[in-house]
Amino acid sequence: MSLRSRRQVLEKQVLSVVQAVEDKLDEEIAALDRLDLDDLEALRERRLQQMKKIAEKRSRWMSLGHGEYSEISEKDFFAAVKASERVVCHFYRGNWPCKVMDKHLNILAQQHLETRFLKVHAEKSPFLTERLRIVVLPTLALVKNAKVDDYVVGFDELGGSDEFSTEELEERLAKAKVISSEGETSTSHKRSLAAKRNVRQSESSNLSDSD
Repeated sequence: MSLRSRRQVLEKQVLSVVQAVEDKLDEEIAALDRLDLDDLEALRERRLQQMKKIAEKRSRWMSLGHGEYSEISEKDFFAAVKASERVVCHFYRGNWPCKVMDKHLNILAQQHLETRFLKVHAEKSPFLTERLRIVVLPTLALVKNAKVDDYVVGFDELGGSDEFSTEELEERLAKAKVISSEGETSTSHKRSLAAKRNVRQSESSNLSDSD
């Protein structure tokens, strides 16, 4: 495909997206125009209740240690996974691969308040590692409703090297449904993630076209 053709295709795609956004806004404006004062007040009250529930949930998560990446001992593991609905627990030792995983988990812990992110020193936790059949380090135990539901073992699922991105690990955890696909992130961060994914998809498409 020539450069001119690509530009024409891109322009059509942009126009299509813009039109879809305009249509959506028109629908929302029309819906608001049809509301009377009682409807608007009910909508406002419903929105306030939703915000209150979200605030209460966030407060509870914070009280349990969500929002930070923390280390716990073997004896505290079971109490931690019972207290939080979703937990990502990194079984580690002090080597380079585990430090790479630490870096990414520290970022994700701050972005996904809905999940608790923990680390356990495997060599100091023989009972737990044997019970959960932890052999390769690093291993992430993905826990939902107090049960280990899945594992991420080493870097095999992340490209096979330590050069994987935080977004790639995030996508793997979201696929396992141990974190929300959007999480408790800011709007700017969500836009940043979307932009990065779009760039990767565009680069992939360009490579395919050049073939």
